[in-house]
Amino acid sequence: MIETPPLVDQHCHGVLRTELGLATFEAQLVHSAGPPAAGTTFFDTQTGFAVRRWCPPLLGLEPHCAPARYLARRRELGGAESGRRLLRGSGVGTYLVDTGAPGDLTGPKELALAGDAEAFEVVRLERLAEQAADTSGTVAAFLADLAGAVHHAASGAVAFGCGPHAGYAAALDAAPEPPGPGEVRGAAGRWLAARARGGPVRDPVLLRHLLWSAVASGLPLQLHTGGAGPEPLTGFVRATAGLGARLVLLGGYPDHRHTARLAAAYPHVHADLGPALARTGARAGAVLAELLELAPFGKLLFSSGGCGLPELHAVGALVFREALGRVLGGWVADGAWSWRDADRVAGMLAAGNARRVYRLDERG
Repeated sequence: MIETPPLVDQHCHGVLRTELGLATFEAQLVHSAGPPAAGTTFFDTQTGFAVRRWCPPLLGLEPHCAPARYLARRRELGGAESGRRLLRGSGVGTYLVDTGAPGDLTGPKELALAGDAEAFEVVRLERLAEQAADTSGTVAAFLADLAGAVHHAASGAVAFGCGPHAGYAAALDAAPEPPGPGEVRGAAGRWLAARARGGPVRDPVLLRHLLWSAVASGLPLQLHTGGAGPEPLTGFVRATAGLGARLVLLGGYPDHRHTARLAAAYPHVHADLGPALARTGARAGAVLAELLELAPFGKLLFSSGGCGLPELHAVGALVFREALGRVLGGWVADGAWSWRDADRVAGMLAAGNARRVYRLDERG
């Protein structure tokens, strides 16, 4: 049996505070631009099947029970109690919470209380820019306020992050180096004008400025690779080598092999395990084995990627543990690994690497 310490969920979001009906629950279960195919449900996915396998026992039901029965039990317990049982049954001891996702989500303190765990904040860079813009009347004031906000956030957060849809991958692909002061002032002026009409942070120069400001802080920087894949980030990875800031590449599946190769090639780059495993469900062991083929074991970090539904936090953790036991245990049974080495590597992936990268043991 592979043993792990309490997990460090190095990338997740809060959970919804509201009660959920079937349609709302399914909409949170799988990210999709529309409804499921006629006559089907989003439970008919690897994620949905994983929820039905792992979550019902945490609420006092048999594994693989019907979705309607599961949701009825969830309503019977109430959203808060269901969330507590799911989070506390996951084996997670520490959450690193990205607080930039939209919706009525719990913050780090609430998530820690519900999960009987500790939690730290990952600060979303675009949110800092939006807050600075709301209190600044000029470009100069905005840039000064933004610099102050980044500095202040760095004193309390464990990392910075940028949203998956911010468009920074394309911006960095075109020009990975830091923008000059004149470029930044021009970009800030354009975005502030757009901001008056409700525009989000999409200016490529301003996005690069935000990312390089995070690098200068010395904190780890979490970068989403989903959609565009990790290739557009390669220039930025090269440009930040040797500067002291660690990059953690998130959401690499199905480009996880390239993400793992970047982690292997660059000392300051690490690769996230979580969503790749949670989304593949019963195939998670095969995906984990591929990542372990390519990246040094000290470069891989567990996360659930959970957002909205506590089920996603729980499934991410429980699928990870099951896949880890299956893969490493299989190698031990084959005689390729010793039990001692398997337990040591399991501890690295589950918690040790994240505790080192984010310097969690220095935070008391």
